Amino acid sequence: MSRALPKYNKRRVAVIGGAAAVVLSGAVIAGSALAGTPARSDGATGARTLASPGTITCPDVASKLPAVPASAKAEVDRNLALLQTQIQEANKRLRDTVGQGGPNFVGNAILGPLKDKRVATVNRIATAIGRTAAKPAGLDALAPCTLNAGGGGASTGAAPSAPATQQPGAGTADGGAAGEGGAAAGGGAAGGNTGAGTITCPDVASQLPAIPASAKAEVDRNLALLQTQIKEANTRLANTVGQGGPNFVDNAILGPLKDKRASTIDRIAIAIGRASAKPTGLDSLAACTLTQ
Repeated sequence: MSRALPKYNKRRVAVIGGAAAVVLSGAVIAGSALAGTPARSDGATGARTLASPGTITCPDVASKLPAVPASAKAEVDRNLALLQTQIQEANKRLRDTVGQGGPNFVGNAILGPLKDKRVATVNRIATAIGRTAAKPAGLDALAPCTLNAGGGGASTGAAPSAPATQQPGAGTADGGAAGEGGAAAGGGAAGGNTGAGTITCPDVASQLPAIPASAKAEVDRNLALLQTQIKEANTRLANTVGQGGPNFVDNAILGPLKDKRASTIDRIAIAIGRASAKPTGLDSLAACTLTQ
């Protein structure tokens, strides 16, 4: 009896040890399986990027025009071709900046500037027709474009969301090649918008010729709009400190601002040109800079 007990204890130890080994092996296997499972992205911490390029489409302008006078046909055709070029350039920029920018990148850095360009081009078409026939109205409604399914800002691992509408000052996160606004001192640093400096633009009023009385109200209204655009851009600069990539200020603030100013300056020139010689070369005043 005394000799049988140790054998029983040995068997008991062996059974318990075996069971422990099985449990331990299972834990190791489970741990290995979990280790091989990629961590799930958290929408709160994941980088905000473009999910995929998608395609930008815009309303057709040619089909909405009235009969085009022969004297305006060349200018209208030239601007209709320019509208197509602008769409192609926007789609190329969309492809070239996949993975860059923040949740509103497409809306502010691509769709917003494209809308401003189209507004200016559509206005030129209407003005050309209006010289010898009734000027078509409401064409500005054809300026906004949209991003088809497959693009837009989305959290990594999440479904794409619709592009954001343009905000005052036009722009958010950046990406890609430098914007049309030119190099920005302090905005091209690796940390994105450093918050340094102030946006300044060439003075337009001092470069204008004598303004006909019939154009004064419209010119004054657009000169005031130019100042508002600068204020909005500086507000956006202050509100986006620390955001974006190396070209944030160029692409998301200075580039859209230049497009807005080009459209506004064009309206000023057209207003003056209705009653006197249309001033030329004012487009060179559209680009602004970030000064320290």
